[in-house]
Amino acid sequence: MKHKEQELIAIKEELGQMWRLVISQTEKAKAAFLHHDIELALEIVRSEKRVNAYELRVERACENYIALFNPVAIDLRLILSILKISITLERIADYAEGVAREVIDKDCIPLETTLLEELELEKMFSMILNMLTDCYAAYISENSNSSGKILLKDKKVNEIYHNSFQILENYLLENPNQVKCALRWILLIRKLERVGDHCSNIVEEIVFFLEAKVLKHRGKSE
Repeated sequence: MKHKEQELIAIKEELGQMWRLVISQTEKAKAAFLHHDIELALEIVRSEKRVNAYELRVERACENYIALFNPVAIDLRLILSILKISITLERIADYAEGVAREVIDKDCIPLETTLLEELELEKMFSMILNMLTDCYAAYISENSNSSGKILLKDKKVNEIYHNSFQILENYLLENPNQVKCALRWILLIRKLERVGDHCSNIVEEIVFFLEAKVLKHRGKSE
């Protein structure tokens, strides 16, 4: 195997390790939030530095690969996609940490079970986790067939997010003393919605790498 190919495989594996860590962080964020597990939330916060370190290593490796081998065509698309995906994964990990910090913060009471179910937050967590793992599977298998399914899930995540405003408005009519917490819950739900958006961005990068197609902004009016 040529040195160039070995370097590319090493970079791909480095991103894969980062990806698995981010999936783990997101899974822990879901469990910490749903069960108000402060110890698990603290574990997420402590692991954030590992994600940041992965991003820096991937970035340096990609820059070195471009400088040494001057890649073209599919190799160049792969390196550019890996660079963008690593940045996106780091942002997803930031949102997982944000959820963890909400659990750690004792200013607000945990969400009531009824409200939690009405907001469909467990479903929202599960959907973004499915998107993240499906993206990873597409990356590992170098197969973009699941891209449409992943993008469709993002639309459903967006629906849950938009529905949350009316649900929390109704909740505040009965619990006006919970305005501060309701605002924080909205911000938390917004974090989950952004994870869905970032997963869609990852799908776009995978399609770009494999098919040389640009999905970004497709179907959006100017």
